Amino acid sequence: MIVVYHFKNRITEVILNLNQKIKFEVNDPIALGLQKLALAFPDKKIVWCHVNLKEQLNVSEMDKLFHHKKLLVSYNPSNTPFIDKAIGYVEESPFIKINKKVPYPTWQMSSGVGGIHSAVVLALKDEIAFEKDFDYFLCSLAKLGMRKGLLCYSEPRLLKQNLDISSTKTSKFTLFRFVKQHYKTRWVFLLLLNLMLYERKLPVAPFIFSLFYKNRSKANINLDTIKVQSSRKTIDKATVDVIIPTIGRKSYLYDVLCDLRNQTHLSKNVIIVEQNPDEGSESELDYLTNEIWPFTIKHTFTHQAGACNARNVALEQINSEWIFFADDDIRIENDFLLKIVESIDKLGVKAVSMSCLQKNEKPVYKTIFQWPSFGSGCSFVFADNLKKCKFKMGYEFGFGEDGDFGMQLRNQGCDVLYLPEPEILHLKAPMGGFRTKPVLQWQNDGIQPKPSPTIMLYQISHQTQEQIWGYKIILFFKYYKYQKTRNPIRYFINYRNQWERSVFWANTLKKQNEV
Repeated sequence: MIVVYHFKNRITEVILNLNQKIKFEVNDPIALGLQKLALAFPDKKIVWCHVNLKEQLNVSEMDKLFHHKKLLVSYNPSNTPFIDKAIGYVEESPFIKINKKVPYPTWQMSSGVGGIHSAVVLALKDEIAFEKDFDYFLCSLAKLGMRKGLLCYSEPRLLKQNLDISSTKTSKFTLFRFVKQHYKTRWVFLLLLNLMLYERKLPVAPFIFSLFYKNRSKANINLDTIKVQSSRKTIDKATVDVIIPTIGRKSYLYDVLCDLRNQTHLSKNVIIVEQNPDEGSESELDYLTNEIWPFTIKHTFTHQAGACNARNVALEQINSEWIFFADDDIRIENDFLLKIVESIDKLGVKAVSMSCLQKNEKPVYKTIFQWPSFGSGCSFVFADNLKKCKFKMGYEFGFGEDGDFGMQLRNQGCDVLYLPEPEILHLKAPMGGFRTKPVLQWQNDGIQPKPSPTIMLYQISHQTQEQIWGYKIILFFKYYKYQKTRNPIRYFINYRNQWERSVFWANTLKKQNEV
C-alpha cells in the first residue's frame, strides 16, 4: 500500500508500506502523481489523505475495504459536497443523496481521503485529463468509470471517527463545466432553466463558458482487463430460498418450478404466495402436492391481492443464506443458480439484480455495474440485509416499490450490482400486471394527480429537493404532447394543480402506511 499525503493540491509526502518514505516531486498535481506512482508500483493500492486528516486515517481497515482491484472509495468529512447540490436538477439517480453513515454507492468523490488500485489508474491511459483540481479529477473518474464497471463508494470507515470539517463551496463554473463534460448538452440548458425558476439565479457566464468544454462521455475507458476476485466472503452455506408471488398463472408457475427442479445448484425452499381476491376461491396449484419436488415448498394462499403484501408474507418465512426474488412467468437455464452464487462469491457483494429480458429483446447493458434501481422479480439478496426491509404498502397497486426497496438496502450499506449474465427470460404472460383492478383513493378526485402518487411517494422519500424540482420540469415537457390542451398557459395551470394533488396523495400514503 502507498499513502499519499497532500495539501493545497500538492503532494507533501509519500509513504510505502506504512513505514518507508519515497522521494517524490512535490510540485506535481496530485492526479499526475497518482499516475507516476501507478507506473512505478502497478500492483499496489494507492491511498490519498489530506494532511489535516493524517491522524484519523484508518490504515488498519484498508485491506478489508479494498477487497478487490476494481474499486474507488473516498470519504468527504465535510457536509459540503464538491459538486454543488444543484446537480440534482440534472441527475435523478440514487447516487446524489448520499447516506454518509454507511458505505454508499456514488460518483461524488472527495480529495479528503480515499483510495484506488494502480491497475485502475493505469487503465485510464490518456482518456481522462489528470486535472490540477484533484476533487474534479476524482468526480470525473468516478462518473465515467461507474458505467464501465468501476465500483465507487463513499466509505466512512476510511477514517477512525466521523468528523465535520468545513469546506468552501465550489463555484457555478465548476458545476456547469461538470454537467457539460459528463451529460448530454441539453442538460446544461435545463440546469440554467432550473436555477432561474427555483433559485432566481441567472449564471450566464458559467453557462456560456461551459459550452466550450468537450464532453467526456465517449472516453474509451476499458477496465475489462482488471480481474476481480474479492477477498470478502459473502458466500458460506450458499443456501437459497426462492420467493414467488403468483396470481392466476398456474401453467407458467409450473414451468418456473420445473426450471428450479432442474438446477445444478438446488434451492432449499421455494416460498409461493398465491393470491385470489375472489371470496370462496381455493388454491388451483394442485401440482404442489401431487408431485415430488427436490426442495421444500412453502405455500400460502390469500384473498388479499397485491405483490407488495405477497412478498412481505414470503419474507417472514425465509431461513436460507440468500434470497432469490423471482416472478411467476420467467424461465432460467439449469445452471442459473450456480452461476449467480459463483458471481456473488467473486464480487463479494450482498445484492445483485440480473438481466431480465423478453424474447428477442437485445440487452442494453453488458457490464457489471452499480445498478440505480432494484428488480423485485430478478434479484438475489443476502438474507441478513432483509431483516430491516419490507415492501412498503403505500406502493401497492402502483409503481415505485422496486426502487424504494433498493433504497432501503443502500441506506443500510448494501449496494445493488447489475449482472448482465446469466440472463432471465421474462415471458410477460398475458395475465401479467394488475390482474384485479384496484380502487385507488384518488380515482374519483376531481383533479387527477400527475405523476402517479406512488411515483411522487418515492420522490419525496428518497430524492433531494433539487431532484424533485428537476423531475417536475422534465415531466412538464414530456407530458405536454400527450394532452388535448395545447394552450401553454392553461396547460401550465392544469399541470401545477395535478402536481399539487400528487404531492397531497403521496403524503397521504406516507402517513397511512408510515413509509
